[in-house]
Amino acid sequence: MSEPKAPTPAPGDTYKGWLFKWTNYIKGYQRRWFVLSNGLLSYYRTQSEMGHTCRGTINLATANIAVEDSCNFVISNGGTQTYHLKASSEVERQRWITALELAKAKAFRMQAESDDSGDDSTSPSASQGAGSRNSEVQSTLRTLGSKVEDLSTCNDLIAKHGSALQRSLSELEGIRLGGETSEKIRQVTERATLFRITSNAMINACRDFLALAQAHSKRWQKALQAEREQRVRLEETLEQLAKQHNHLERAFRGATVLPASQSNPAIDSKGSVPGKGDVSDEDEENEFFDACEDVQEFITVPADPKYHRRSGSNVSGISSELGMDDGTTSLDEQSLASNPESPQSQEVVPVRKRRTRIPDKPNYSLNLWSIMKNCIGKELSKIPMPVNFNEPLSMLQRLSEDLEYYELLDRGAKCQSSLEQMCYVAAFTVSSYSTTVHRTGKPFNPLLGETFELDRVQESGYRSLCEQVSHHPPAAAHHAISERGWTLRQEIALASKFRGKYLSIMPLGSIHCVFEKSNNHYTWKKVTTTVHNIIVGKLWIDQSGEIDVVNHKTGDRCHLKFAPYSYFSRDVARKVTGVVTDKDGKAHYVLSGTWDEKMECSRVMESSRGGENGADGRQKTVYQTLKAKELWRKTPLPEGAEDMYYFSTLALTLNEPEEGVAPTDSRRRPDQRLMEQGRWEEANAEKQRLEEKQRTVRRERDREANRSTNPAEEAEEVEIASEPSETTYKSGHQDNYKPMWFERQIDPMTGDPTHIYRGGYWEAKEQGNWDSCPDIF
Repeated sequence: MSEPKAPTPAPGDTYKGWLFKWTNYIKGYQRRWFVLSNGLLSYYRTQSEMGHTCRGTINLATANIAVEDSCNFVISNGGTQTYHLKASSEVERQRWITALELAKAKAFRMQAESDDSGDDSTSPSASQGAGSRNSEVQSTLRTLGSKVEDLSTCNDLIAKHGSALQRSLSELEGIRLGGETSEKIRQVTERATLFRITSNAMINACRDFLALAQAHSKRWQKALQAEREQRVRLEETLEQLAKQHNHLERAFRGATVLPASQSNPAIDSKGSVPGKGDVSDEDEENEFFDACEDVQEFITVPADPKYHRRSGSNVSGISSELGMDDGTTSLDEQSLASNPESPQSQEVVPVRKRRTRIPDKPNYSLNLWSIMKNCIGKELSKIPMPVNFNEPLSMLQRLSEDLEYYELLDRGAKCQSSLEQMCYVAAFTVSSYSTTVHRTGKPFNPLLGETFELDRVQESGYRSLCEQVSHHPPAAAHHAISERGWTLRQEIALASKFRGKYLSIMPLGSIHCVFEKSNNHYTWKKVTTTVHNIIVGKLWIDQSGEIDVVNHKTGDRCHLKFAPYSYFSRDVARKVTGVVTDKDGKAHYVLSGTWDEKMECSRVMESSRGGENGADGRQKTVYQTLKAKELWRKTPLPEGAEDMYYFSTLALTLNEPEEGVAPTDSRRRPDQRLMEQGRWEEANAEKQRLEEKQRTVRRERDREANRSTNPAEEAEEVEIASEPSETTYKSGHQDNYKPMWFERQIDPMTGDPTHIYRGGYWEAKEQGNWDSCPDIF
């Protein structure tokens, strides 16, 4: 494939050429025509498209240029645009890098000058300032022109006198004199010739320099004039858009506010809804933002703070209905209000200082051939998977990480309104995924009977217990109880499907949260987790699907939607949206945010059917809402987290050794401990020993139960366990094993079989009596 030879880049030049741009995993790298001009890098499919169709443009003033290897480099402007490019050779790549760096520096300077120019133009005498700057440029150009004329005159004089000197010396040479005189004349002639050559060279250099300076001055003048004209055009356009926006906003408000006869009776009973005659007065003092049922069309515009202070309006009525005083107390302020049961009013007890670091992850390369070589002649169920794919935590510990943001449940327990409480439960549901965004390592699958306790009563008021209750299919039961009035329980089994380029993990089972004071019982299920680039590329994780959080006592419901990542979407990545409704389907809150950063809620004041149809042909519901309140924000990762498996502050403490825990606790697992210490070879050997021991224990248990064991079902207990499905999960377990701390029952809420905590663990811990625990390590 022949490519035109690109010229060597120079400052200010337009640079063009062919590059290969990464498109997607189906098409890979595609050949595109790139043009670098005026600090902008644009690309086209062919050269013929340059006049009419630009496929993409990136501004280099704020871009980052990184070299990956001999031919590949990446250009990114902070996340919204990223170009993965490949040149035909290393020389060609270096030419592009040089041109891009020069263009970036120039674009940065021009942007800084433009900003300074913009600051100056805000003054009342902007036009006078522009005229004075133009006069200054013209004066500078006239001065440079006069200097060029002076240098030209000097050049003519030097040439004239040089020629005369040369002629005189030639005539002097023709006179017959003695040999010594002739030799001196010859030397003078040579020196004069050298002087003339040197003078001409200097004059030529000066002429070229001045010509270049003059050309750049003209170019700068044209660029400055173009920027000024463009700024004027933009100001005029913005002024027109502002007028159009104001007109459309008023027209929309007049069309969407429902008359009193069509408004909601619940609102009318609590406060007056303004009719069409009051629209203009209300619009001057109150602002709403519109949020549609379609998660891609939520719009957030802050409301006027004066709105919350008004008395006698429909807002105060709704605020009283939802348990908020005069509509002025935010969710956080009300939830954190002092009360006799607050932990701040109790006596302060010294708490244990937890660790803040673990050994850095060693940089061990993974040799796939060494793994395959050791598998020759072995049964598939006995192939050991190395710890290189793992992180030094078990699945039970990862399950306990759901309590990272337990404060949301603490706040929910203090809420007077079940709808407001639903907002906190929904935010807690989303927050449990925030720790997974960078965690591409696989947790250790627990051994059957393995447990993990998380006792945080002194620090946080709760304690948690997990147990691996089944191995075929693998399932773990979790129970947490808080002194602040809530209980959380769940049983989770994981089903996975390998799709070639990605792995989908579907959690099975329900999560229950019960608040002691109100007896509100909430249930929900987890969404699908997808691990991309399993075969080639950098691993990354996405969460997608829908969650219905249901309050079984009141009938309230929150429908959350996790939008999957799309290369073609312009929406925010990892976006989550939801609507909180009562038993009658009336919306009260709109939730929005991302599962890796924060969640906000907005109170719905009124809803109506919009005039625009959605993708399914139905009319979209338009929610008029107040200013958003932040429910949850992710805590930043500790310093150096990238070297510690991207563990959060809580995750760093989960595998910290503790005295008094059960002998089946994950902290006592030897292969996991060796991996955390960086001794991966010993961890692999220990892991293989545990797997073989687990197989032996199961065979003995099957023989005692007089059941024949199918060798094909002797799957590896840590890595190659049988794949569960919704049917096998509900039908029961096949291990002939009775858990220590949980018992199998029928869930009264969902009707599905599940494991519920039977009690006795914390009492056994206080007594130090672990005689009944099995020896699994």
